[in-house]
Amino acid sequence: MIKQIKTFIVLLLLPAALWAQTEPMVIPLWAKGAPGFESRRNEPEQAKDYWVKNIHNPSLTVFLPPKDKATGAAVIVCPGGGHRLLVYTAEGIDPAKFLNNLGVAVFVLKYRLGRDTLSPYKIDVHAKQDGFRALRLVRSRAAKFGIDTNRIGLMGFSAGGEVVDMVAFDKGKGDPKAADPIDRQSSKPAFVIQIYPGPLYIPDVIPADAPPAFLLAANDDPCCSISVMQLLQRYRDAKVPVEAHLFTQGAHGFNMGQRSKLKSINTWPQRLADWLSDNNILQPVSNVRPKVMH
Repeated sequence: MIKQIKTFIVLLLLPAALWAQTEPMVIPLWAKGAPGFESRRNEPEQAKDYWVKNIHNPSLTVFLPPKDKATGAAVIVCPGGGHRLLVYTAEGIDPAKFLNNLGVAVFVLKYRLGRDTLSPYKIDVHAKQDGFRALRLVRSRAAKFGIDTNRIGLMGFSAGGEVVDMVAFDKGKGDPKAADPIDRQSSKPAFVIQIYPGPLYIPDVIPADAPPAFLLAANDDPCCSISVMQLLQRYRDAKVPVEAHLFTQGAHGFNMGQRSKLKSINTWPQRLADWLSDNNILQPVSNVRPKVMH
């Protein structure tokens, strides 16, 4: 009887133990808190339904693919939310699950919000700082997570796309004299994925060494279809590889497309999967046959 009771208790505890083991790892961008705001690092976030806000201790939540699927590629995802909140479920967890299924490691960035209630932060200072730090942090831990440092990309939705724009077109050089070894790392992404990116911080000129880009939005998006068209033209002017999709309908904020009745929107993630595959992001460069020039 005692043995049966022990077995029953183990069975009751097992699901909870398994759940705990699958809980994603959360890594603060700075161990002691964001520079200048260390005293606020323990203030709790606010979360409800699909969103998270009141972020004072910016972080990365780690979603790793199954080991038998892992490709060595990684993406840092920046959810949208107008810099007032983060659409964390639909533009953080959902894209992480999709990319994990392709063998891509995902790090969802909780960046500081410049338009949150009584926020002490500025978008072009603190959200930008978080974006740079996120790339450097992931690169510094590449070996731990089995990541190829030449295949770390940035993905942004809406306001998160503005964070991507602030980071992706910078020179990205780390400071070799920095006291923090993480700050010595490069912050230059290998590629960018922009899903209805916000209109702020698009550079007037894309540098010739800009990362290849995948751009996507709906033409009837009153906010952000113009962003895709501007980025596309500037990429073309710079002669940097780019792929753009502008769907007839879809408006703004269709996330990963699952809830849309429009076929083009519902299936848009497959266009991204094709691009990742066609551009050799899902496999090491060493395994790719060199192109023959004619």
